[in-house]
Amino acid sequence: MTSVNHTESSGASPERGSPSAMAVLMAVVDRGIGALCRTMLYLTMSIVFAILSVNVGLRYVAGTSLSWASELPELLFPWMIVAGVVLAAQHGSHIAVVLVTQKLSDNLRRWVLSGGSLIVIGLYGYMATIAWPLLEIAHDERTPVLQVPGSITVSALMVGFFMLAVVTLIRLPGLWNPDRNAHLENAGDHS
Repeated sequence: MTSVNHTESSGASPERGSPSAMAVLMAVVDRGIGALCRTMLYLTMSIVFAILSVNVGLRYVAGTSLSWASELPELLFPWMIVAGVVLAAQHGSHIAVVLVTQKLSDNLRRWVLSGGSLIVIGLYGYMATIAWPLLEIAHDERTPVLQVPGSITVSALMVGFFMLAVVTLIRLPGLWNPDRNAHLENAGDHS
């Protein structure tokens, strides 16, 4: 019977106890996606709030409004939603049905959740690829005032599906080693 070195299974190199190159890469990608989504969320929310506030103020004060004030929030809203969904997935706060899996043994639960994660990764990857033809079709459509191509909003879906697939893939090893996701968080500190 062979023993498994805990440091190897957690992604740390046994010599130094430091994270492996793959763990560091996964942490950097994970943190990069998180930073990108937080930035996207803050920017889109701030811009939408500012535009809507100015537009409401103009309606009450001057009896007029900005002609493009409804278009820009419509263009930014999908990006805001995608950023929030990806951040929720990163933190495990997305919608999950755990009623059945809670009743399973630990080992069976890991297999079921891993299989579900692999299916989710495959579906998100597939949806990202099938969004490409929609992107090309929507590119010909323009908003009435700003003349922004419709592909801007469709690309939010494609980028979001891709980021969700990557985040799910990065979180997958944590199902087998609960310390892995904590180790993933710490691994980025060594880069």
